[in-house]
Amino acid sequence: MRKLKIISVLVLSLLVLLTACSDQGSEPQGTTTKVGFIYVGMIGTEGFTYSHDQGRLYLEQELGVETMYQEAVDESAEVETVIANMVDQGCNVIFGTSYGFGKYMLNVADQYPDVKFLHCSGAQDAENMNTYFGRMYEPRFLSGLVAGLKTKTNKIGYVAAYEISEVIRGINAFTLGVQTVNPEAEVEVVWTHTWYDPATEKEAALALIDNNCDVIAQHQDTAAPQQAAEERGIAAVGYHSITEKNAPEAYMTAPIWNWNDYYKSEVEKVIAGTWTPENVWLGMNDGLVLLAPLTENAPDGAAEIVEEYQSKIIAGDFHVFSGVITKQDGTTIGEEGQALSDEEMLNMSYFIKGVNGKIETN
Repeated sequence: MRKLKIISVLVLSLLVLLTACSDQGSEPQGTTTKVGFIYVGMIGTEGFTYSHDQGRLYLEQELGVETMYQEAVDESAEVETVIANMVDQGCNVIFGTSYGFGKYMLNVADQYPDVKFLHCSGAQDAENMNTYFGRMYEPRFLSGLVAGLKTKTNKIGYVAAYEISEVIRGINAFTLGVQTVNPEAEVEVVWTHTWYDPATEKEAALALIDNNCDVIAQHQDTAAPQQAAEERGIAAVGYHSITEKNAPEAYMTAPIWNWNDYYKSEVEKVIAGTWTPENVWLGMNDGLVLLAPLTENAPDGAAEIVEEYQSKIIAGDFHVFSGVITKQDGTTIGEEGQALSDEEMLNMSYFIKGVNGKIETN
């Protein structure tokens, strides 16, 4: 009887020990992980910041984690102040969702070694910081197909934010799409030097329309360029999110984001203790970037050609920047049968032939 009692005690002790070890190896969802989001604009109901905030809400819904956010953060040392405040409030995962946040995130990353920093669209990294973005040039190309078929004047206006590789790459991809279906068409660029300024964006679009552009595209956070197009009775291509309600007679489609799965995946890794600072650039085949459904404002035949190229891109049978590409100055880049490398695309600092505009560099 004494032996049986001793064995029972030992078995019970072993079970308690195993349970304790098991508990230490996992983290109940939503108990210690708090996620902060830093936004360059206001959330609103459209645009880049809105698209990220949809991913934040998805996180709360799917994983039960607590989140917080700060809107309208300037691309300056203000970022560092916001980060300190988020860490003070318990955030151990912080997403910085604008290109200009990168260097400020990097400045303070080593001050908070237990915090995971994720920077959107830049090129900085540290031991506890990664960079993530989407291959938006893929749906940009598709939207260019639509615009190229729509224009009658063969002049398409493009309202652009800043002279950085992300924006330049998008303009070039859009132009390649335009010229695939309409070799005579050209894309005229106006810079606004702002991400979010409806009045400035609209003014730029109106100037392009006054210069005989009959389709307006954009790399901006609001629907103001599309609304300018609607007022003047022409067509428009949006960006970031579906904005048909903002310009129902002009809007044709838009390259858009879906951050849901990426944000969920990264936070799940943090919770599981498997997160590593891996830099990623995801495409249409990953579902991060896509072209919004075409509206009735799109030209005849656009849906078919978009579907053709979209299928090829997703299957890996077509690359937007492939073959010999002629630059604006007449020089060339690339080789027949070869696609530009990621490094070449990420550092794109030139316009291709067919783009009218100037890249100002500091």
